Amino acid sequence: MIPTIKWDGNQVKMIDQRKLPHKIEWYVARSYKDIIRAIENMVIRGAPAIGIAGAMAIALGAYSIKTRSYDTFFKRITEIAEEILSTRPTAVNLRWAIERMIRVVNRMRGKPVFEIKEVLREESQKILEEDIEINRRIGKNGEKLIPDGATILTHCNAGSLATGGYGTALGVIRAAHEAGKKIKVIADETRPWLQGLRLTVFELMQDGIPVKVIVDSAAGYLMKEGKIDLVITGADRIAANGDTANKIGTYQLAVLAKENNIPFYVAAPTSTIDPNTKDGSMIPIEYRSADEILKIDGRQIGPKDAEALNPVFDITPARYITAIITEKGIIKEPYKKENILKEESYG
Repeated sequence: MIPTIKWDGNQVKMIDQRKLPHKIEWYVARSYKDIIRAIENMVIRGAPAIGIAGAMAIALGAYSIKTRSYDTFFKRITEIAEEILSTRPTAVNLRWAIERMIRVVNRMRGKPVFEIKEVLREESQKILEEDIEINRRIGKNGEKLIPDGATILTHCNAGSLATGGYGTALGVIRAAHEAGKKIKVIADETRPWLQGLRLTVFELMQDGIPVKVIVDSAAGYLMKEGKIDLVITGADRIAANGDTANKIGTYQLAVLAKENNIPFYVAAPTSTIDPNTKDGSMIPIEYRSADEILKIDGRQIGPKDAEALNPVFDITPARYITAIITEKGIIKEPYKKENILKEESYG
């Protein structure tokens, strides 16, 4: 597996996912603003990976603050945190990671600023390492739900490239493959950025897992024909009632799966569950440039002056989700706040 993001001296390096699969190129971030640009411009994507990048951005931002005063440092680091948070509003892992970093600063009130800076860097590295271990536990828990010989449909990319390593939805698929199960994968191409074709297919081919790509609109036909045994996706935010935000197109897959009596699973770390979001109606949906739809590699593919709507995510209501797979276990209905957040709810 290719490492998604890492420290290199006092710089942060990340795979430029816009260049995959044809070229493996490292994007080098020397400042927190470089990481902001990387997140905004899709150099790095996927909710857990964005959270890690945000934590490392806080550490880089801390290095840039030239003061010995704790109060001055705290004021500036909270301003930097708000700047980073504004980059991607839907994925909750970014806020979770930033808040964790700011708690470190709060705990170290009264300590020398230079010491706080080093601890922040160490904390960001911990978040990376913990994410990889969490993904492996998600994979181990979810593998039990995958029958031998299953054909699995997945959407977008929830693999090592979307996380610190191993992956969430692809982590479950990897774990099933490692367990010796003879699985096959069908990957939606996932317009407009083609993360399924460019990234998911690339990752699975690297691992020797059989995979075929389809256009997004072919999924319903294949389900009806009995060629899909289950669907598994990642998540960018899970509300307290189980409603889930994920890459645009996920909702229609869940509805189609329900219609065809096919299990629909969501794999995500518990940091993706947002207890402060009552239901999916409260999750902000990011819209991006129409050019992502109307152009490919900068070349216009539709009529000049055509207009487009480009929502990046949609909301899948909890009633369409068979189970949510986390590092703590598997959550099944009823999805409600007092159930979804309790340790004993995990099977």
